[in-house]
Amino acid sequence: MSHGDGRICLVCSCEDTMPLDGKALARGCARGGAELRTAEQLCRAQLDRFLSALGEGRPVTVACTQEAPLFTQEAEAAAAEVPLTFVNIREHAGWAKEARQAGPKMAALLAAAAVPAEATPLVPLKSEGVTLVLGRDEAAIATAERLKDKLDLTVLLTGTEPVTPPRSAEFPILRGRARSATGWLGNFEVVVDGYAAPSPSSRAEYRWGSARDGARSRCDIILDLTGGTPLFPTAELRQGYLRADPADAAAVERAISRAADLVGEFDKPRFVNFEAGLCAHSRNRRTGCTRCLDLCPTGAITPGKDSVQIAAEICAGCGACAAVCPTGAATYALPPPATTLNRLRALLLAYAEAGGRDPVLLLHDDAHGEPLLDALARHGDGLPARVLPLKVNEVSQLDLATLSAAFAWGAAGLRVLMPAHRKHGTEGIFRNLDYVGAALDGLGLAASPPRATAIETDDPFALGEALTPALSLRAGWKPDSFLPLGAPREVLRNALRGLHAAAGSAAPQVVPMPEKAPFGQAHVATQGCTLCLACTMVCPTGAFSANPEKPQLRFLEDACVQCGLCAATCPEKVITLHPRLNFADTATQPVVVKEEEPFLCTGCGKPFGTRSSIERVKAKLIAGGHWMFTDPKRLAVLEMCEDCRVAAVTAGGVDPYAGPARPAVRTTEDYLTGADKADQE
Repeated sequence: MSHGDGRICLVCSCEDTMPLDGKALARGCARGGAELRTAEQLCRAQLDRFLSALGEGRPVTVACTQEAPLFTQEAEAAAAEVPLTFVNIREHAGWAKEARQAGPKMAALLAAAAVPAEATPLVPLKSEGVTLVLGRDEAAIATAERLKDKLDLTVLLTGTEPVTPPRSAEFPILRGRARSATGWLGNFEVVVDGYAAPSPSSRAEYRWGSARDGARSRCDIILDLTGGTPLFPTAELRQGYLRADPADAAAVERAISRAADLVGEFDKPRFVNFEAGLCAHSRNRRTGCTRCLDLCPTGAITPGKDSVQIAAEICAGCGACAAVCPTGAATYALPPPATTLNRLRALLLAYAEAGGRDPVLLLHDDAHGEPLLDALARHGDGLPARVLPLKVNEVSQLDLATLSAAFAWGAAGLRVLMPAHRKHGTEGIFRNLDYVGAALDGLGLAASPPRATAIETDDPFALGEALTPALSLRAGWKPDSFLPLGAPREVLRNALRGLHAAAGSAAPQVVPMPEKAPFGQAHVATQGCTLCLACTMVCPTGAFSANPEKPQLRFLEDACVQCGLCAATCPEKVITLHPRLNFADTATQPVVVKEEEPFLCTGCGKPFGTRSSIERVKAKLIAGGHWMFTDPKRLAVLEMCEDCRVAAVTAGGVDPYAGPARPAVRTTEDYLTGADKADQE
């Protein structure tokens, strides 16, 4: 509640089923200028206290989510226009074995809930009900019969068994095999091989006309009842593509019901914001960073010219691309990074100010995490008082900046709650947990059990056991309180510097990191570098730069994201990547990698190029025996600037299109004469 909006915090003991630490709650609320008010049955006998708070015109936070629909309904009936938020302190703190020690946690949860959320941008989708039904036999036709009054249907039969024609041709029935499909709800395109139309005189079974490959069908919805290989990766995440096993009657019924509802205009969240100018995927047809392409489970990301392209209509919101993007080109939008970071900061700082110590952050989602926390509170010992839960849309969205900032702001441990069977797109979060663990280990801040790890379980009691071991901050570890300003990369830098300071004076200046870590050194073997500066022209972050005044290559390690574009572009192949954390001051300033004095034109003295590059070109031309440079005078032209070179070539009468001198014409008599002379000698 650091926003100081003067909000009212209504905290109910839920009929005294959980103890309230008034002093701890008051300390946490006072941090942001909020007023604490308590109750025992706010949703029933003391509902007037809620209505009274609404009438004061200040933002209101209600510490109850079970009765949120009731409070929302009452607020609408009262025509209240004040910001109203809800937070769960009962299942997350009050219904627990350590409830009497959970006062600081309750204060922290209230503080995090007070951080406002930005509106999520939406992506419009429109479906007119044009549906392609893929099936093997009469079952597909029977399904289409049930949907013909709601959808515009075409049936494509892929099987080889005989099919009896229906009595009435109310929708097209064709034959073929769907080779591939692209698109999304309202904009699918299917490529069909073996496409054939039936003969209208088909009697007992369909007789098909001549077939052709490569036919294309555009539709809004695809209903796949073939039971074969799906047309899309992670097909269950592709909106508008409905797939069911024809042998599973219940699955077919669900698909029919869903298809009938997919007509009209829809909005889906824009899960990821993307700035193509920051993308480090490619430059000049050279490929660099492919982190997001490697992880996207839906195929929503494809290579573009100088950047990747993200189809918001296909994106299912796992956030893996945002979790691993090293430049901040892709950022999660539900909510934006600033909102998540501000909530995290408010949670940890309010916990400390309310008297809490050694917090362990538990990051979870709504679909999987909330039911487990609820079950643990109702049927088990609940969460330990030091465990601070923070809900995110998808745990796979968590980037390195968020994880690092949690430790910089005072978390003694961090746990990511995930299903026992991993969902699609989770590789990125495990990669980031490894990076954070490597950084803490290298700085001497590691602990046992590990400070950053995932809990993969569907059992609430197993979750409780996994959270039982305590973790503590190392002696002398003072949490930072920096504001999460700027891009995620800036927040990451501040967090890592805070951790380096917490590690003390004995902390190393350089910490090795695992492969593909988004920071490190691009080492240049200077003996082979010709200062062509190709690396400076493709570097997306400006880590490599040139000096406009002289031939000089500079490197800023703090800006390097290890995309590999420099190494892929370097013609001499003298650049290698070394992932590491460098806390030295030199990492934040451009360092001269190589420099030479400029070569002076032998004609006018104008500086151009470098001596090593001029000498190297001359040596290659001499070694290759190029006909234009067999004459030393012509070779000297290479030591001139562009103006003097043109003048020298023009004055010397050099014709670059002439080719080498033609040999003199020799007749048979010349050869015979030459042979006679040789015999006489």
